[in-house]
Amino acid sequence: MSAKESAAIGQLLALLESRYAMRVLWALKDGHAQTFRLLQDSVGGITPNTLNTRIKELREAGLVSHGGEGYFLTPAGMDLAKRLADLPAFAAKWVAGLSKKAK
Repeated sequence: MSAKESAAIGQLLALLESRYAMRVLWALKDGHAQTFRLLQDSVGGITPNTLNTRIKELREAGLVSHGGEGYFLTPAGMDLAKRLADLPAFAAKWVAGLSKKAK
């Protein structure tokens, strides 16, 4: 992996590691725009200030945009969401493996 690729991955991971960033992206993955209030409810447990901050960061990163209907994923955001689509299957296998170890 080149230094340029490592830097790009580092930047993306830093953004996604921000509290609730992944949840905001996940809430918008179905392609339907959401108002601020609906997005806050979809994410769950996020304060308005934190949601505003995450939306600003994700908009600056080109992953989220805002239109007449509300917030939605940009084409880059949708591409990222598609790449994360295997997350539920991985999570289920991972949790099942953890429970087997606990026995």
